[in-house]
Amino acid sequence: MADASTLTLTTTDGVVTTVSCPPGQTVIDAAAAESVILPSLCGQGACGACLATVTEGSYTSLPSSPDAMGPMAGEGAALLCCTVPTEDLRIDLPYDQSRIVSSAPAKRTATITALESVGHDVVCLVLALDADDTHGSAAEFDPGQFVQLQVPGREDLRAYSLANVGNWDGELEFYIHVLPKGVFSDYLRDRASVGDTLTVIGPQGAFGLRENGLRPRWFIGGGTGLAPLLSMMRRMAEWGDPQPVRAYFGVTTEDDLFGIDQIAEVCAMLAESSVTIAIWRPKSDLANLAVPDGVQVVSGSVADAMAEELAGLGQRPDIYVCGPPGMVQALEYVLAEHGVDPQFVVTERFTEN
Repeated sequence: MADASTLTLTTTDGVVTTVSCPPGQTVIDAAAAESVILPSLCGQGACGACLATVTEGSYTSLPSSPDAMGPMAGEGAALLCCTVPTEDLRIDLPYDQSRIVSSAPAKRTATITALESVGHDVVCLVLALDADDTHGSAAEFDPGQFVQLQVPGREDLRAYSLANVGNWDGELEFYIHVLPKGVFSDYLRDRASVGDTLTVIGPQGAFGLRENGLRPRWFIGGGTGLAPLLSMMRRMAEWGDPQPVRAYFGVTTEDDLFGIDQIAEVCAMLAESSVTIAIWRPKSDLANLAVPDGVQVVSGSVADAMAEELAGLGQRPDIYVCGPPGMVQALEYVLAEHGVDPQFVVTERFTEN
């Protein structure tokens, strides 16, 4: 019988953790068996949430989606839910030790306190967590993280990023795209109402702010990918962070816009900021589009807007990207073409269901 492999995991803050991986087991499963819960989501190599870098050792890869690793994934990039070691591995994790936990995410109940249409097929859902003996009433999470919501009466779970910041009141805020067909979308459209009770699992995920000194931060969102970026900017405003901020929000048409007032409001509280809305296929003259003062509106994709901004740029910013896989991949190609170092780019892809 083959021997187990030793996995040496190193986080961005230099913490080293060693676990044993039996033959045929994935890195994610082997770590979890030793109560080292690494950030992941789909478990099928589709979302990219478990992307890391193997710096030493050999492994085989289970089937995965090519969209889960974009063009900025460097040498040794691997999806840990699909990585099966064949010898000892050394793995660099793209997050700090605080994102690794020793037990499954908390499971709590919450009450719907608000459910409002805020744009074409987008709703703002607000929950209030029920107090319990472990957490009290607090909603504790890092900006950029997500939770899973359970569809009432079913076992299905759906993941949604949080748009607000951690708080003592237990409030969770989401922007959710309501699809024509979708388990949670059907619930929101047909049955959900204020006062309903939902099961919440989390927080989870490694997407979030990184310490970077005073280097500028650019936030680029597509559709409901705006939510975790809004959470990050709100945290910056709350803490008085001094980094200059540029916010970019990409949609297909002006009918898809939402949350513009919220973006403008939080950016007005930051030390130095700008907001650009990119509308890929505008239906009318954008000069007539009503937006808050200081918000720039351009025609074209958010990738086009980014290419124009990066041309001739001096100081490179830290760039945070969240949106559907196609948008994220297009942006990664633009960033790679302009020589942006992958270490300064943090991405999260999402699938809607």
